[in-house]
Amino acid sequence: MIKEKLSKKSWFTICLFSFMGGIAWNIENMYFNTFLYNSVYANASEAAMAGSMAPTTAISRMVALSAIAAVLTTFIMGTLSDKMRNRKFFISVGYILWGIVTALFGFITTDNVASLLGLTDEAVILTTTVWIVIAMDVIMTFMGSTSNDAAFNAWLTDITTPKIRPTIETALTFVGFLSVAAVMGVGSLAQSGTVTYQAFFLVLGLIVALCGVAGLFLIKNPEYPSKENEVSSSYWADLFYGFRPSVIKNNVRLYLALFAIGFSSIAYQVFFPYLLVYLQYVVIPDNGDNLITTSVIITAALVIVALIAGFVVLLKVSAKNKAFGLVPCMILQTAGLLLLSTSTDIKVILIGVVPTLVGNLVMGIQLNAAIKDFIPQGKAGLFQGIRMIFTVLLPMVIGPALGDLACRNSAITYANEFGVETIVPSSSMFLYAAIVSVFVVIPMIFLIKKGFKVEDAE
Repeated sequence: MIKEKLSKKSWFTICLFSFMGGIAWNIENMYFNTFLYNSVYANASEAAMAGSMAPTTAISRMVALSAIAAVLTTFIMGTLSDKMRNRKFFISVGYILWGIVTALFGFITTDNVASLLGLTDEAVILTTTVWIVIAMDVIMTFMGSTSNDAAFNAWLTDITTPKIRPTIETALTFVGFLSVAAVMGVGSLAQSGTVTYQAFFLVLGLIVALCGVAGLFLIKNPEYPSKENEVSSSYWADLFYGFRPSVIKNNVRLYLALFAIGFSSIAYQVFFPYLLVYLQYVVIPDNGDNLITTSVIITAALVIVALIAGFVVLLKVSAKNKAFGLVPCMILQTAGLLLLSTSTDIKVILIGVVPTLVGNLVMGIQLNAAIKDFIPQGKAGLFQGIRMIFTVLLPMVIGPALGDLACRNSAITYANEFGVETIVPSSSMFLYAAIVSVFVVIPMIFLIKKGFKVEDAE
C-alpha cells in the first residue's frame, strides 16, 4: 500500500538523487559542448579543421547518439528493473559508475589521444578525439539512463500516488533548476579557464559517485504485489509492450501527454546544446571576467524563475486541475523564444529567458505528473523507455539538427588563435525553436478535452 504522505527520509532521498542526477546531466548537456569548443577545437589548425567536422555538427551528432543510447538503455534496463524488482541496485550502482565516467571525461585531449594511439596527422588526431568524446558521452549516457531515467523515475512512480505527484514534480523541477545553477556557477570557471576542465569533471563526477554510495543506505525498494497474482510474460514481450496498438488505444491520454511534452522538448533542444557557446562567442565574445559575471547573473535569474514558477504551480495546480494554464504556458514559452531571436544583447536575453523558462517549467510539471498518473500499474520501468522516446530521443535528434541548420544558414564565425574561422551558434536558433513550440498546442488541446483525472474512463 503506497502512502499518501512521504517520510522526511524519502523526501531527502528524492531531492538528493534529483539534484545529483541534475548535476551529472547538466554537465553533459551544457559543458561537454563547451569542452569541445574550448579544449578540443580551440587549438586546431586550418589543416585539422579542413579534415574534420564543424563544431556545431559534432555537437549535433554527440547529442543525437547520446539520445539514442539513452532511449535504448532505458527500454532495456527499465524493463529489466521491473523484472528484477530491485530499483535500489540499479539506482545506486548506476550513479556510482555514472560519476566515475564523468570524472574521467576531462582527460580526453588531442595530446593524450595522439600520444596514446601514436597519431601524427592533425586532421586524424582532431577527428579521432572528437569521436572518442562522443563515444565517452554515449557510455556516460548508458550509466545515467540506467540509474536515473529508468530506475529512479520508475521508483518515484512506485512510491507516489496521483494526489502528491504534482507536488513531487514541482519539487523536482525546483531542485533541477538548483542543479543548473550549481553547475553553471562552477562550470563558468572551467569555461573561462580559471580552473581546468579536468578538475571540473573530476570533482563533480566523484561527488555524483558518492551519491550512489549513499543510495545503498538511503533507498528502499517498495513492496511489490505478489508475483503469484501476476500474469507472467517474457522479457521481450514486456520490452515491446508499449508499442502494441491495443496498449496505445487503451492509454490514449498517456500518449497525448507524451506528444505534448515531446514537442516542447524538441523546441528546447533546438537551442539548449548551443546556449553556452552562443553566450561565450556571440553575446560575450571575451573569455574573461565578464563571462563569469554573466553566468552568475543567469544563474540568479534561473533561481528566481524557478521560485516564481514553483509558487505558481503549488498554489494553482493540484491533482484535480493539472490542465491549469497549459495553453497559456505554451504561448508564454513561444513568446519568450521569439524575443530571444531578436537580439544578442544580454539584457534582452535575460528578459526573454523568463517567459521561456516559466512556460516550459509549468508545462513540464503538469505533463510529467500526468504521464506518471497514466502509466499502467506495474509497468513503470517499461514505460520509462516510451517516455524517453518523446522526452529524449526525438528532442535530442531533431532539436540539435534544427539548431545546427539554423547556425549554418546564419554562418556566424569566430577566429581561433590560429586565425581559423569556425561556425558558432546564432540567434536564429531561437526562431526555429519558437516555430516548433507552437505545435505543442495540437496534442495539448485533445488531452485537455479528455481530462486529467485518473479515474476518467476512456
